[in-house]
Amino acid sequence: MKDQAYNLRKLIRNYKDNKSNLSNKKDDKFNKEHSARVITITSGKGGVGKTNFTINLGIILSKFNNRVTIVDADLGLGNIDVVLGLVPKYTLANVLKEEMNIHDIKIKGPNGINIISGGSGIIDMLDLPKEKVKILIDNFLLLNDISDYILIDTGAGLNNSVISFIDAADEMILIVTPEPTSITDAYAVIKNIKDKNKKIKIVINRVETSKEGYEVFNKMNLATKRFLDLELENLGFIYEDSTVKKSVKEQKPFVIQYPNSLSSKGIELIALNLINNSTKIRTFNGFQKFINKLFSNF
Repeated sequence: MKDQAYNLRKLIRNYKDNKSNLSNKKDDKFNKEHSARVITITSGKGGVGKTNFTINLGIILSKFNNRVTIVDADLGLGNIDVVLGLVPKYTLANVLKEEMNIHDIKIKGPNGINIISGGSGIIDMLDLPKEKVKILIDNFLLLNDISDYILIDTGAGLNNSVISFIDAADEMILIVTPEPTSITDAYAVIKNIKDKNKKIKIVINRVETSKEGYEVFNKMNLATKRFLDLELENLGFIYEDSTVKKSVKEQKPFVIQYPNSLSSKGIELIALNLINNSTKIRTFNGFQKFINKLFSNF
């Protein structure tokens, strides 16, 4: 824990040095060159804490003066609203019916994050007629103007929708636990990614010690380098923490309910790692590139 706490303090100091520049982002929302940073968050299997991670990461990113939008793309089975105790009245299905646009269906979450519920709009996305695809594209483009980060919370596993979102985004966060089945299923996801130049960031959830986290990451990284010629990035660890289960029952994000917990500090370090890597990732056409790749089959 000592090394993680030291890194967190160091990153916070570095971040504060540049905070004045970041705070100007909110005034730049109509800049034609602005491009949201799109990150797909996925896992090889369910039950590893992916959705809880996405929500809490989004909240921490927003606390660092970033506008955050979370798209719940879990094939109609998404539970972001459940974790937050929110009830989405409208989803992308209403957008596809042209009853409203994507701004009308967004829900305001903690600390001002935007939440978009996919509903059946995501389920049917791969089978939509061209005119409906155009509606989706036009509406997805609207998210760019209100977001610095767009977090896509996919379903677990390897269905077509999950692979489509993974392949379209420049960045991917893969949530893994130390369980052998989670590691094996995560490797299967990596193996099926078409773009081998994609930077895959690994978050090891529910670790007992830093040593366990490094062992899991090194095991995966060794395998991907040897058999897939692909090097992974260790984004950080989240420790096993009883406050996470408590927060889920209370339907309150743990970074808000228990800000000083081990899990909250882990999320904060991961968020700062992402922010400090932004200059290496962000391009002015990044969001447009994501949209083009997502709908490239139509």
